[in-house]
Amino acid sequence: MPLRTRQRCHAALTGLAAFALATAAVLSAAPSATAAATWTEAGSDRADPLTESQGLTSVEVPAASPNRYTGIGTIPAGVGSRGWNHVGDPDASYGGFYIEPYQRDSGTTKMFRVQAPGGTWSEYVHTLSAGEALNNSWVAVSPGGQWMLAGEWGTMNRLLVFPTPGVNPGTSPAANLPQASIVHLDHAVRDVQGCDFVSATRLLCSSDDPAGTLFGITKPLLQIDLSAEPNGTADVTGHVTALRQLPLRSGCSGTFETEGIDYDRRTGTLRVIVLSPGFCVLTDSMTYRFTKS
Repeated sequence: MPLRTRQRCHAALTGLAAFALATAAVLSAAPSATAAATWTEAGSDRADPLTESQGLTSVEVPAASPNRYTGIGTIPAGVGSRGWNHVGDPDASYGGFYIEPYQRDSGTTKMFRVQAPGGTWSEYVHTLSAGEALNNSWVAVSPGGQWMLAGEWGTMNRLLVFPTPGVNPGTSPAANLPQASIVHLDHAVRDVQGCDFVSATRLLCSSDDPAGTLFGITKPLLQIDLSAEPNGTADVTGHVTALRQLPLRSGCSGTFETEGIDYDRRTGTLRVIVLSPGFCVLTDSMTYRFTKS
């Protein structure tokens, strides 16, 4: 074998060995493949474009409460007249506090509208922290109830942690709702429209990512595994995994829009809203149901 050929072979083998060692190190540091659940489509229901087009959540208290939805048609006139013209994906604590995230077109505040189990409504306003986006796309209340996550629009490497308004004793409608800490993500996410806790340290999120450059697919269902349950006193990290593309089916062609997400722990059912393109937003937008397999 000529010397030059032997050198090329040696270099190639050395490179392969280094690659194998690096791969082993990465695999040993990353969560196992079994950590990512498989969510299989189990049915769908038509989503009304006015009242079920932004978000949804299941409510456990009071018992037998219906599922809640948000859309432009659910914004009360008195709320919209004060400039709160966009409502995002809501959530509810296991104790029955229902929370809707609101935003304006401009300004330095965002708002969380809370309904207590007894039916009374309160508004909690948050003044933006340095560098915080104005968007208020979604909320996700942690299983412990005292803390909630909220999300910004665009390409982000973090989720925001707040005391849960109405639940955490440190909150008051008369005072600014402060940002408490941050979830630092190990992989960027784009245009997240909703997240929901499936356990104390695992979230499922719906992304409206139109490009597909972050995970190789557009409109992905994401799983985020946290290093600890958020407690508001310290930042935590989140490992991001893309599980699948959300369903994109319609009688019209064009751009779909992924919206809110809900996980009902009582039935193990995951639901995600997907709005159809063009005119078909009126006819075949869907809330898709998934079960873990």
